[in-house]
Amino acid sequence: MLQLRRKSNAIFLQNKTGKSDAKSVWIGGDHPVAVQSMTTTDTADADATLEQIYALAMEGCEVVRVTVKDPPDAAGLPAIVHRSPVPIVADIHFDHKMALAAIEAGVAKLRLNPGNIRDPKKVGEVVLAAKAREIPIRVGVNMGSLAPDLEERLGHSAEAMVESALRHVMLIEEHGHTDIAISLKAHDVRTTVDAYRLMDARLRERKTPYPFHLGITEAGMLRDGTVKSAIGLGILLYEGIGDTIRVSLAADPIEEVPVCWSILKSLGLREKGFEITACPSCGRAEISVLELGQAVEAIAKQYTAPVKVAVMGCVVNGPGESKMADVGVAGGKGKGAIYRAGELVGTFAETELLGALRLEIEKVIREKYPAYAHETGVLA
Repeated sequence: MLQLRRKSNAIFLQNKTGKSDAKSVWIGGDHPVAVQSMTTTDTADADATLEQIYALAMEGCEVVRVTVKDPPDAAGLPAIVHRSPVPIVADIHFDHKMALAAIEAGVAKLRLNPGNIRDPKKVGEVVLAAKAREIPIRVGVNMGSLAPDLEERLGHSAEAMVESALRHVMLIEEHGHTDIAISLKAHDVRTTVDAYRLMDARLRERKTPYPFHLGITEAGMLRDGTVKSAIGLGILLYEGIGDTIRVSLAADPIEEVPVCWSILKSLGLREKGFEITACPSCGRAEISVLELGQAVEAIAKQYTAPVKVAVMGCVVNGPGESKMADVGVAGGKGKGAIYRAGELVGTFAETELLGALRLEIEKVIREKYPAYAHETGVLA
């Protein structure tokens, strides 16, 4: 059974644009686990960056991080922040002036590694400016950015990551700013999971339940990175740990977002879009389950309602599996059957099957998910 979610403070993310309709997201508390990603564009090119941000938002990304490494990047921020459909996080590492510029541009949050800035006075200047504009700070510690003395004493370990992050947290707290989120990312699952578990215990001792941003850093290429992220994030989320997630893939960032949603949907933490169950390849299949499943996925992209569809290749599992879905489809020998909650709706020629399936899906949306009825073209 999914464990009770860890209690955490909530932080509020909204671009400081002055627009009353600016998109906002809460992270932590009782709010849903939020989905994040990061652009790969040159932030100095505001139009290209915004194009990617809009594409990410269309996929369901709720918060987007952009790098701010130099003055040209900082110069692109005001336009990005003003026009973005989602809260923007500025990724800062070495130059505190870039953090100050991001705050001036009105970003929703800073991602900061105070250890990389090194000078406590400069860190303090950033923290006070962020506090004045009510901008939260994410303390981001990766295995590759540990404090040198901790790395020497504790090695590349979960303990070193936690101790490094707590140093940065205390530095921010000294200036009275407590809108803090924490991330502890290693490239391997075990260290990452151990780090978040240990930090959870430490924060309980301190009575400072800051929210967690989960991720496996440098997770890898699309397939391996998806597997590592699903395992690592899945373990933590199952244990009730985590308030926002990013799947870090060496791929187009658009690929990260559906993986995030799949992880959350598989644990019952969020609903968005179709949940498609498809039987594996086997000798009983009388139709190409792969082709049928891909056709259903193509239909699914046109809706955001959380419809559950079972795609089966034969009549052995079809009726049973479809009882646990809103709609089921099983095909074979030039025809196919459509089920509604396990009950046979009808049998159709293979050429008519997808059209009939779409009609049944839209009936389900109107009847069971009326909030999404506009997607069918006919309101409920």
